[in-house]
Parts: sequence; C-alpha cells; structure tokens
Amino acid sequence: MRPGEVLVEGERIVEVGSSVKHPAGAEVIDLGDRTLMPGLIDAHVHLFLHPGAEDLQTVQESVPQRTITAVLAARDDLMAGFTAERDMGTEGAGSADTAVRNAIDEGLVPGPRLRISGNAINILGGHEDAIGYNPAQHLLSNADYANNAAELVAAMRQQYKEGADFTKIYETGPDKVRDGKFSTIYQYTEAELKAAVEEAARLGKRVAVHATGEPGTLFAAQAGVASIDHANQLGDETMRLMREKQIFAVPTFTIFEYFADHAATPARAAYEHEMLDLKVQDFRKQVAAGVPMAVGSDVGPFPHGTQAEEFVLMVKYGMSPLAVLQADLLNGARLLGWDDQIGALEPGYFADIVAVSGDPLQDISTLQSVSFVMKSGVIFKK
Repeated sequence: MRPGEVLVEGERIVEVGSSVKHPAGAEVIDLGDRTLMPGLIDAHVHLFLHPGAEDLQTVQESVPQRTITAVLAARDDLMAGFTAERDMGTEGAGSADTAVRNAIDEGLVPGPRLRISGNAINILGGHEDAIGYNPAQHLLSNADYANNAAELVAAMRQQYKEGADFTKIYETGPDKVRDGKFSTIYQYTEAELKAAVEEAARLGKRVAVHATGEPGTLFAAQAGVASIDHANQLGDETMRLMREKQIFAVPTFTIFEYFADHAATPARAAYEHEMLDLKVQDFRKQVAAGVPMAVGSDVGPFPHGTQAEEFVLMVKYGMSPLAVLQADLLNGARLLGWDDQIGALEPGYFADIVAVSGDPLQDISTLQSVSFVMKSGVIFKK
C-alpha cells in the first residue's frame, strides 16, 4: 500500500490505510519513503548465550551473570527489529528466562515479547549432557534430565511451575556426516514424545523439538509437536505429516553458516561446510514438498541483533522473499501462539511496527537495517 498510514492508540493498532484519521493532539511520525511492516519474529533464539565457547559459558559464568547477558541480548534483538521471539532453552540457567520475560512485560527493561521454555529437556548422556568432560567433576547438563515418558512429564510440570510457556526437547544428537551421508541418534521414542505433547496440550501449551534427522524427526511429527527445529533431514513420510498437521520446520541456517565460517581447524571447517551443503539440499526438497516453514536463527552463539541474516539465507537457498516473510510473520505468529495479535498491520493487533529502507519483497537484505522500531505502541528506535 502506497502511501501507508497506521493509527496507534495505546498498545494497539486501530486503523490502517492509505490515509487514516489524525485525531487532535496525536503525535505524527513521518518516516518518509521507508517501508512499514510488522515487527519481525525470531522463533529460535538463545538469550542466555553469546559468542565464544558455548559449553564453557554454562560452567564459568554464574546464572546472575548470564541473566544480565540475556537482558542485554533481548535489547539488541529488539533494536534489530525483532519484536517477538521464542527462547529455546537457557542452556543450564534453569527458569531465569521467566524473570527476563516478566521484566520485559512489566516495562522494566526493553526486549521482544517472549515465549520461554526454561531449560530444555534431555536424556542422560544426550545432546546437551556435558559430554567429553572429566566425569569426576560432575558437571551439570545444560538441560533437565528425563529418561522416559514419566520423567518427561515430571520435568515439564516443574518447568511450567517455574513459568515456562512451552517445552523444548532435544530429540536428536550427536549428528554425523560420513561418506557424504547425514545421520543422527534419536533420544525419545514416538510414544515418549506423544506423552509430552499430551501433557503440554492438557495445559494449553506446546512442544518444540531440536531434531535434525531421521528417525527422530519422524517420531516428532508422529507425536504432533509444534515445530521441528533445525530439520536438516526430513523423510517423505515426515514431510507428509508436517503438511497434514501443520508442523513448522525452523531451518536455522545462520547458526550452521556461522559454525562453518568460524571453525577452529580446517578439518572442522570442511565438516561444517559439508553439513551445511547437505542441509541445503534437503531444504530445497522440503520447500518443493510444501513443508510449513517458520523463521528462527539460533542466535546466541553468534551476536544478538544480527540474525536478520536468516531471511537472506532462506531466500538464497530456495524460497522467495514473499514466502520467507509469510513464514516469519504469519507462521511465526501461529507458532508463538499469538495469532491475530502480531505478524500483521491490522486493527486490533499489537502496535509492533518496524521500518526499513527499500522494499524487502525485492531485496530481503533490507531487513538487516531496521531504522524504526515500535513495540506495543512504544518507540524504541527512531
């Protein structure tokens, strides 16, 4: 729509059009020829992580220190235009994200509106269980332990008691590439994941899984999770179920590219690039098969506030700019459970509004330079 005007009262949008009412005394913000659009959504972030040795952060840094880091990360993400996010695990900081979410909601600190999971959940010896360290040191896992369906439900109930909005489960790992083929170990059976999904649904909540490949991705789709994050490898039946059940794949290309470009050794770099190449090949199959997509970057191990690179990579690897924006704004709103609240500039929606120079439908990279940020009617960047 050109020109475009949005009338905001309080925290909500009340009118959108080429020309809207200008009530007496209203503040008029003229952003010139920039493009107005809904606030961006990142469906996979780690506010409690920063660049550097990821495992050592959880050992060397206290939870209070990491919480301060998370508050600063939330501010950086908001200033980059991300007005809503899903925090996919505090990586050993327990329910500290409850405090960060609540402080943002109360207006004490700036940040996106958040869906939080507390710690993720993992089996003994699983993906996040301090593998490779001296066992005598008894290092804690970066996730809560659950080894069967009953323990999964118990861990979820504790996390919900402490304020979690949803559950994040590690379903696969470690990942391997051998002779040009990707493989990964599953952690929970379909029945165990189904028990978790049913427990979450009992309370009106959802389950998201870290799942990179088969058969774990299939078990997750059969169980009816809300999203399969990373989704490096999806079989035909998995993709069919994801279409049928509207389960979102969240590719997180940015973290894979970052690890490939910042590997410590040439051998590790070659491995990470091979992993990324296989992931891209499978992603193109997923797009062709009509798998529902949402946008999440896995920001944390790379700098917060830079994750708009995810839009660029999703276009680079096979989606149109329009499809990526729909995946972010429409599917992201559904995935976070804020349908009819965020992701569009429409009357009744939260006044989460950003502006960029140029047209992101023509050049998606414009989203990397957000020049205006409003959340809930409050201007944070102008």
